[in-house]
Amino acid sequence: MKILLNLLLACLLRLRYRIRVEGLRELKKNSRDDHRPILFLPNHQALIDPVIVMSLLWSRFTPRPLADETQTNHPLFRWLMAQMRAIRIPDLNTGGAQVKEQVFAGIEEIIAALKRGDNVLLYPSGRISRSQIEVIGGNSGAASIVHAVPEARIVLIRIRGLWGSRYSRAKGLPSLLKNISGLLFAVLVNGILFTPRRKVELELIEPEKFPRRADKKEMNRWLEDFYNRAPDRNTEVPLFWWQGSAPIYHDEAQPEFADTDLGKIPASIHTLVMDKLQELAGAGPLHENDSLAGDLGLDSLVLAEFGAWLQQEFGVAADNLEALKTVADCILAAGGIMPTLAGAELKPVSAHWFKPVPEKTLTIPEGATIAELFLRQAKKNPSQVILSDQIRGDKTWRQIVMSIYALLPEIEKMPGKRIGIMIPGSVSAVICWLAVMFSGKEPVMVNWTSGTANMKHSLGVVSATQVITVRALTSRLATQGIELEQVGVEWLYLEDMAGRISAGQKLAALLKSYISWQQLREVEIADSAAILFTSGSETRPKAVPLTHANFLANLRDFAKVLSLSSNDRLLGILPLFHSLGLAGTVILPLCAGLRTVYWPNPTEGAMLARMTGAYGVTALIATPTFLQGMLRAGKPELLQSLRLIFSGAEKCPDHIFAALRQKCPRAVLCEGYGVTECSPVVSVNSLDDPWPGTIGKVLPSMHYVLLDVESGQPVAPGKNGRLLVRGPNVFSGYLGDANNPFVRFDGYSWYDTGDLVYEQNGVLVFAGRLKRFVKLGGEMISLPAIEQVLEAHYPAGDGPVLAVAAAGDEQHPELVLLTTLATDRQEANQALRDAGLSPLHNIRSVQRVAAIPLLGSGKTDYTRITKMVQGT
Repeated sequence: MKILLNLLLACLLRLRYRIRVEGLRELKKNSRDDHRPILFLPNHQALIDPVIVMSLLWSRFTPRPLADETQTNHPLFRWLMAQMRAIRIPDLNTGGAQVKEQVFAGIEEIIAALKRGDNVLLYPSGRISRSQIEVIGGNSGAASIVHAVPEARIVLIRIRGLWGSRYSRAKGLPSLLKNISGLLFAVLVNGILFTPRRKVELELIEPEKFPRRADKKEMNRWLEDFYNRAPDRNTEVPLFWWQGSAPIYHDEAQPEFADTDLGKIPASIHTLVMDKLQELAGAGPLHENDSLAGDLGLDSLVLAEFGAWLQQEFGVAADNLEALKTVADCILAAGGIMPTLAGAELKPVSAHWFKPVPEKTLTIPEGATIAELFLRQAKKNPSQVILSDQIRGDKTWRQIVMSIYALLPEIEKMPGKRIGIMIPGSVSAVICWLAVMFSGKEPVMVNWTSGTANMKHSLGVVSATQVITVRALTSRLATQGIELEQVGVEWLYLEDMAGRISAGQKLAALLKSYISWQQLREVEIADSAAILFTSGSETRPKAVPLTHANFLANLRDFAKVLSLSSNDRLLGILPLFHSLGLAGTVILPLCAGLRTVYWPNPTEGAMLARMTGAYGVTALIATPTFLQGMLRAGKPELLQSLRLIFSGAEKCPDHIFAALRQKCPRAVLCEGYGVTECSPVVSVNSLDDPWPGTIGKVLPSMHYVLLDVESGQPVAPGKNGRLLVRGPNVFSGYLGDANNPFVRFDGYSWYDTGDLVYEQNGVLVFAGRLKRFVKLGGEMISLPAIEQVLEAHYPAGDGPVLAVAAAGDEQHPELVLLTTLATDRQEANQALRDAGLSPLHNIRSVQRVAAIPLLGSGKTDYTRITKMVQGT
């Protein structure tokens, strides 16, 4: 059976690859008399090279491979791995520091297998290559095994020809199963025998002078020199015979930092990173230019530990750990400036995406529900592409309807009237939200950045017991220390739900999408189009139910002010748990017919710019933080299509306006203001007459008043007043036992925003928050929430013993704890973690004071406290 499988595999591989092997015959000959175990050490250009290597070695040497659990988790692969007695270990890049023990156990199993006489296949780099150069760095796996089993034979395998293939990182993040399926399809389309073939060379050498007794640094350098002799080029080979067979060469993707100015990173972050790296390296004083691998000797296990620390300490998702090469890189990463692979290729954008439609101004038609307007838009032009992303590609209106029909049976059988959704911005997220809506249930948008305790509280308030998510997100959250099992809900994976949809159900969904949408029209749609959550002015977030009428009233005003066109193309980057992300990048496109493409990570400025260039994006809804990253990292030629940018959530600094004028002079930036409770836009600058530094005019269907904080009476123009608003977009009240946010004035009920605003030349200017927030990592962080946790942790005194304030500027705020107690930031941050708050709430420094400043009323004087931490 094994021989037949090996023969079949070898034949299949040769349909796509022209494989040339050197040294295998000599190795087989030498192994007739030498029966010592062999440790095979190849370089790792692509996910497919283990398949090729095993097809060559299995029949004679039957080596036990070390395999990545993530890439071999499919049932078919698990069966194959069992046949090969593979030693499976988790991926450090997705498993984090908590999997170190499993990796060490895998190394011990390799050592034990060799001592038993088994042959083993191990990749010294521990992962597929990120460039044409094989980098082993400070990894200790190969050295540990060689030192533990000195009697084992060492056979090196140098692989050439796979860098640039669809299985390599030259094409981005590859998937073994998806690419194998695509390759089999291509082979069939090519008539099996006419598929263009990629040249692959393998050279097997059993070196006599291998440095067995060397330390890991010297051994790894020796291996790197061997593997990197005459490095490969980034080579693409056409997939179909009519494309020709000549190879196509591409430039190399290099990790790039959007900004390398360490002077922009606060000194406290600089010190913390240097101290942590010194602790991990066990070395003396460090320098910013020190190499992590060469100078500090940090291997992938230690780097994973550093990545977990970055997330825990700074709330930074370290997705590109392998791109961190120096101490300076680590400091930049801690400051929120992570490198991007600027050269990684995007999937081609289809001509259907750019197909023009009759020019007209987009509006939100009259209608009772979002579902009604969506179906009306879809019926007008069902074959028009309306949504897209890099994972699922283009989706027409009809394809979205078909997907809703296919997913509905899975959603309808879920108990309860509210279903949680925790999926990054994408086509899949939109379809999932629509399917929940068309099931008659209420979608609950889960904020995964708020921390375990806040998620548990939020879902408990709305009695949601099931949450739909995706594994890519939960795996990443696991590396960040988010313990989803503590949330107390059932996590339902969209991949599993899709896998349960039978061929018959898919066919039925396809037929319904062409024949009749009556089933969807007859659904009794729930009142709430979505339930979202505030950032929390108190310890826990508040649940905000927003109705279809709320959203539609707000978007009718918003669309009129911004004057969007039927041929505009929007880039959706905001998460759907943000009201502006849901309203502006999902509901607005679906109800008005605005083509929208999604990118799930708004912090990747270089990728946002490249998506803008590739898709010809003309409109963007963003926060200043995300916009700044895009302008800083993006090349001007990629941004030329932009004509309209709507910015909210925080004041847009002058330097962003200057960067926009320099890189994208054609674009108009309109600032606005909104809150979740108002669905969410309250005011916005007009496209025709924007006033930089202001939040524009209140939307036409809303009323507002500015009241003096002390007297409660209207203020004169130019004077700060507490902003109260009312209108059809304002919600009706929080769910649960949260305080009533409405006040009576002049015979009406008004929503109290808790924000200070003044009027200037007919437009509004934001003056500050009465509720104490600070913007960190794109999230609104509540200072009272932090104080309440710390007050519960520390013993009470005769008066207040602590206060939290923000130091630094708006772009780089840092949380400072003022306290009369003898404590440190480690203890304070542990208390915050124990309470379930996210790392974004972490204290950066502690200032010991004799007493907390008080007002005459006995309340804490936060004005003086802010001046104290700012040093003014």
